[in-house]
Amino acid sequence: MGKKITVLLVDDHSLVRRGFRRMLEDESDMEVVGEAGDGEAAIKLARQLHPQVVVMDCALPGMNGLEATRQILDDSPEVAVLMLSMHTEGTWVRQAVEAGARGYVLKNALDLELGAAIRKVAAGETVFDPQVEQKEALRGERNQALTPRELEVLQMIVDGKSNKEIAAVLELSANTVAVHRANIMNTLGIHKTAELVVYAIRAGLVNVP
Repeated sequence: MGKKITVLLVDDHSLVRRGFRRMLEDESDMEVVGEAGDGEAAIKLARQLHPQVVVMDCALPGMNGLEATRQILDDSPEVAVLMLSMHTEGTWVRQAVEAGARGYVLKNALDLELGAAIRKVAAGETVFDPQVEQKEALRGERNQALTPRELEVLQMIVDGKSNKEIAAVLELSANTVAVHRANIMNTLGIHKTAELVVYAIRAGLVNVP
């Protein structure tokens, strides 16, 4: 048996947490390492326990799940956050994606396959409930603001090329490429290359081999 996927459950209703814990206790490859009832506690426990996956309720008292997700991922970008929500509107999904969540599933879905969703986000995949308006959510208006040249540069960044390598391919100076990279990040409101790559793939801005 391989290493278990460690999970932190975050929901303000203890009954809901108990229900999710029971669901996951049936999964032989998972272990619930902690529970939190609000955003602040979730951030604190994520720092202490280093879970692979955080199952995050969107609507929490005080700090909401979106803000808690942002802060957890600022501390530990490698954590996979699976957002649980009652909302199917695209704006909510978009906000969850922008906060860094790898998945968005509906709490009230009768066929909620929590274990399967956790496995997917732990493996680096994205999971979206079929009922949510995923395409609208990921299309974000900001994406339209990138120029064709910036999209070209973005594709090469995602392909792992350095500024120097991109400059050679596009016959530009490395400085010009650096300016394009900075403009892309400013337009998308992203400041780390790793986050930029994830966002570009999720938003469908680049081709993934």
